[in-house]
Amino acid sequence: MPFFKAVLFDWVGTLIVPKWGPTRGQPRGASWIGSSLRQVGREVSTAEVERVSAALNAAGRRPDVAEGWAGADLSAAAHRENYDRWVNAAGVDRRLAGVMYESLCDATDNQFAVDVEPTLGALKAAGVKVAIVSDIHVDIRPSFAKAGLDTYVDDFVLSFECGACKPDPAVFRTALERLGVQPDEALMVGDRSGHDGAAVEAGLTTLLVPPLTHVTEKRLHLVLATCSVPGL
Repeated sequence: MPFFKAVLFDWVGTLIVPKWGPTRGQPRGASWIGSSLRQVGREVSTAEVERVSAALNAAGRRPDVAEGWAGADLSAAAHRENYDRWVNAAGVDRRLAGVMYESLCDATDNQFAVDVEPTLGALKAAGVKVAIVSDIHVDIRPSFAKAGLDTYVDDFVLSFECGACKPDPAVFRTALERLGVQPDEALMVGDRSGHDGAAVEAGLTTLLVPPLTHVTEKRLHLVLATCSVPGL
């Protein structure tokens, strides 16, 4: 019998590789920046990708930008406002910034890690409920539908819909209420200690894994082991 009745998963960094985040052997956001440069018909050299990445990194350290991200996922408008502040501070021109933002907001333009489907399938087969709990400004359900994973998910708790972002305990409580389980009956899985790790304050056992840097990385067997669920 599974040890937990439900598992709550973070999305970005836990199930998919962040578009703006660590990438194995490349500058932060290299693939995202490169594909956006290509779309606007510009040079996609290593030097240019590194230049844009470095500018965004520097801009992201500005207090006004860093602080703005705290509540940016409460709405699409708030997210766009802080995104514009970020790219403007980095000196990214409007055309490139627009294409980059379209990509950033396209939830279907993401690849899940190779162990996501077998893990969700094993949980489903064991009768364990699953919720996706994400700080996000757009609907990510189409991403799961495109990947054929939507049938494994019982509910989505998204910050822009529920009006709260992690680490607010209200986010985790909402997920528990929707799944009909108690805090000690659920496991939270995420990649950020300051956000996902806050689930312990709501009474949930929490498993933190390093952020994904490539879709071939496998870490979710730890979830099945923690839940005492055999893999498929």
